[in-house]
Amino acid sequence: MPESILNVARRADQFFMGLSPIHTAMQRLTKTLGEMQIPFAIAGAMAANAHGHRRTTADVDILIRREDLARFKERHLGLGWVDKFEGSKNFRDAVCNVNIDALIVGEYPGDGLPKPVAFPPPEDVAEIHENDIPFISLKTLLELKLASGMTTTHRPRDFDDVIQLIRINRLPLDYVENLNPYVADKFRELWQAAQIDEDH
Repeated sequence: MPESILNVARRADQFFMGLSPIHTAMQRLTKTLGEMQIPFAIAGAMAANAHGHRRTTADVDILIRREDLARFKERHLGLGWVDKFEGSKNFRDAVCNVNIDALIVGEYPGDGLPKPVAFPPPEDVAEIHENDIPFISLKTLLELKLASGMTTTHRPRDFDDVIQLIRINRLPLDYVENLNPYVADKFRELWQAAQIDEDH
């Protein structure tokens, strides 16, 4: 049975007040990984929120090394955390019922094939935002979303996120000079799209 509009609105209110299960899961993850001294950073839609693009999401993306992920799972699976399925790199916060998707350092966004943009070490790109939760930098978020959208046809949300981040952060066209050349032309194209005033 479809969820009522009232329930959807209530969940959205919780989300934007920072009181949703997703926010609790991020705090639990930050505490657990911090105690193990494992570097990580929040990426994806929650990083977009941290950089001003407010939109809801159903899961949390984390940037982490493969060996650190294995170490975390070895110690904590079954203690409030469970694998999504056997052999999966992704897992679930069973307390908050939130899926956690792992982006592995050195692997590639989008289609997963080698390209000039790869998932970087989290400590190189993390910025601390609210509640001591580390989020990837705006530059890194834009590069990963552009590279993902450029190599997958089923992820138009990545390009929309980039357009909204350009608008909200009032990024100038020459911001492109900060980015990996691989994504430069697509950034310029989406920058132009971001200048269109939809109210007129």
